[in-house]
Amino acid sequence: MARRAEPPDGGWGWMVVLSAFIQSALVFGVLRSFGVFFVEFVAAFEEQAARVSWIASIGIAVQQFGSPIGSALSTKLGPRPVVMTGGILAALGMLLASFATSLTHLYLSIGLLSGSGWALTFTPTLACLSRYFSRRRSLAMGLALTGVGLSSFAFAPLFQWLISRYAWRGALLLVSALSLHLMACGALLRPLSLTEDTSVGGPGSQLTSLLRHGPFIRYTLALTLINTGYFIPYVHLVAHLQDLGWDPLPAAFLLSVAAISDLVGRVASGWLGDAVPGPVARLLMLWTTLTGVSLVLFPVAQSPTTLVVLAVTYGFTSGALTPVAFSVIPELVGTGRIYCGLGLVQMIESIGGLLGAPLSGYLRDVTGNYMVSFMVAGAFLLAGSGVLTTLPHFFSCISASTSRPRDLRIETLDTKIPLPKEEGLGED
Repeated sequence: MARRAEPPDGGWGWMVVLSAFIQSALVFGVLRSFGVFFVEFVAAFEEQAARVSWIASIGIAVQQFGSPIGSALSTKLGPRPVVMTGGILAALGMLLASFATSLTHLYLSIGLLSGSGWALTFTPTLACLSRYFSRRRSLAMGLALTGVGLSSFAFAPLFQWLISRYAWRGALLLVSALSLHLMACGALLRPLSLTEDTSVGGPGSQLTSLLRHGPFIRYTLALTLINTGYFIPYVHLVAHLQDLGWDPLPAAFLLSVAAISDLVGRVASGWLGDAVPGPVARLLMLWTTLTGVSLVLFPVAQSPTTLVVLAVTYGFTSGALTPVAFSVIPELVGTGRIYCGLGLVQMIESIGGLLGAPLSGYLRDVTGNYMVSFMVAGAFLLAGSGVLTTLPHFFSCISASTSRPRDLRIETLDTKIPLPKEEGLGED
C-alpha cells in the first residue's frame, strides 16, 4: 500500500466512520442500557447491589485494560481481522450469560469474555478512524460516536420490553445476536499507511516515548478520574428512580431521554471541536465540568420535571465530552502513535471503569440511597476537569483550529529516542 503524506480527511474514511458508528452502538450502547438488567440480576440471584455492579464494571475494565492487546494485534495484523474476532467473542459472552446460574458465571461471560471482545473492537476502530482524518477529526469522531446515543435511546426500552416478554435469559440471547454484527463492522475497516509511520519506531519505542511524555501521562490521569464517575447513571439511574417510586418502564425511558440529548451533544461537540480555535482540551474541560455538576445535582432532584431536565443536561454534556476526549490524543502523540497511545490510555483508565460502579453500589448499600453515590461520581469528574487545565497550551491562543494537530504534536511530543533508520518500514 502506498504511503500518504497526510490523512485524506475523507474518502474511505467515511466508511470507517460508518463502521465506528455501528460498533460504538453495539459496545457502549449495550453497556449503557445494562442498568435494565441490573434490577433483574439483583432479584434473580438475591445479591447486594455492590456485587451485581461488578458485572458491568468488569466488562468495562476488561474492554479498556485489554485495549493495548487489540492495538498491538492491529499494528501487526491490521484492524479488520482483530475487530471481527472481537465480535465473535462479544456475542459468545452474551450467549453463555443467558445460561448463568450465579453471579460468577456472569462475571466470566459478560465481564471477561464479552469484555475481551469489546477490547478487540473499540480501540482499533477508533485508532483507524483517527488516521483517516486531521482537520475534520473531531467531527468524524462525533458522527461515529453518535451510535452510542442512538442505541442507548433504542436499547433501554427495548431491553426492558424483551425482559418483560422473554425474561432476562431470552433477552440476553437476542443481545448476543445483535453483537454478531460487530463482524460486519470489522469487514469495513481498511488500514491506512502514512509517511509519519516511518519515524515513530516499533511498539517498544512508542511505549517508552509515551511513558516519558508528561502531558500524555497527565491526560491519562484526567481520563481515569472522569471514567470513574462517567458510567454511574447508566448503571444505577434506573434503580435510583425506582427507589423514588418510579415504575420500571418510565425509569428506563428516562435513559432514552438522556440518550437523545447525548446524540445531539456528540454531533455539536464534534463540530465545535473543529470550528473553535485553540486546544480541544478546553472544550473537554467545559463538558466535563458541566457533566460533574449535573451528577452532583441528581440526588437533590425529586420532581419528575427536574429529573428530566437533569437527564437532558447530563446526556448532552456527557455525550459532548466523548468525541473531543478521543480527538485530544492525536494532538498529544501524533497519528503515527495513535494505536499505542489510545490503547495505553484505555488500559490505564480501566481502573476508573472497574471501581466506579461497585463504589457507587457500596455507597448505596451503606447509606440506603444513591445520594452520596451520585455526588461522589460528580466529584470524580470535577477532579478530572481540574487536571485537564495542566495540559500544554491550555491557556494560550492558537490562530486556526486546522493547525492544532501538527502544532501541538511538534511542541509536546518527546522524539529524542534514537531509532534505527529502517525501523517502522515493515508491513502495515
